[in-house]
Amino acid sequence: MNADTTARVVQFLSGSLAAGYLVAGLFFLRFWRETRDRLFGYFATAFFILSLQRVLLTLFTAHTALYVVRLAAFVLILWAIAEKNRGR
Repeated sequence: MNADTTARVVQFLSGSLAAGYLVAGLFFLRFWRETRDRLFGYFATAFFILSLQRVLLTLFTAHTALYVVRLAAFVLILWAIAEKNRGR
């Protein structure tokens, strides 16, 4: 496999991941709209951030800075779980 084919496969897989994250975000957004539970809102936001990060990763070459965006999404997920389990 040559370098051009490899780059195309990586872009295709990156686009597939972005679409999957977007679908997951829409899934959680639907549950947030029905229940108004903040956990679903946080999860939807985190998956939208992950989708945006994946798109930006294919467009730009500054990979290190974009992984901080991914880290922020995962921290948001952890925050949502901790807040949900904290109780009232």
